[in-house]
Amino acid sequence: MTQAPAPRTYLVVLDGSPEARVALRFAARRAAKTAGTVEMLAIVAPAEFVQWGGVQDAIEEEARLGAEALLHQAAGELLDELGVRPVITVREGEPARAIQALLAERPGIAALVLGAQAGGGPGPLVEFFAAGAGQMPCPVMIVPGGLDEEALDRLS
Repeated sequence: MTQAPAPRTYLVVLDGSPEARVALRFAARRAAKTAGTVEMLAIVAPAEFVQWGGVQDAIEEEARLGAEALLHQAAGELLDELGVRPVITVREGEPARAIQALLAERPGIAALVLGAQAGGGPGPLVEFFAAGAGQMPCPVMIVPGGLDEEALDRLS
């Protein structure tokens, strides 16, 4: 008896930016059409050193709670609109390293989906991962942040 292949998982980094929302919509529509899944990742940057440890802990906890709220809101929207139930992950640390660590831990991730800023440069994560795409364990999909919903629906 052959085992069914694991569903494709599209990893999307959410930071509250418009381009991240575009990347999430693209990934969710791809997942819905391919019986795949979406993993949403929020990264909490470590707080700069504060002399009083309790204050630093409170700052970090507030950032973590904000990241979790962002992910839960987006998860509810995906479930309502597309019937896709995403996996929610929050990591701490420098964003590119946190993403690389997650990809190393989860070899089943089919693609890293990032949104490029609609104006100016592409954004730090897109720049970092596009430059190192040849050494990535999965494809890097870069979605133009200026696409409207109609264009996204057509492409995905």
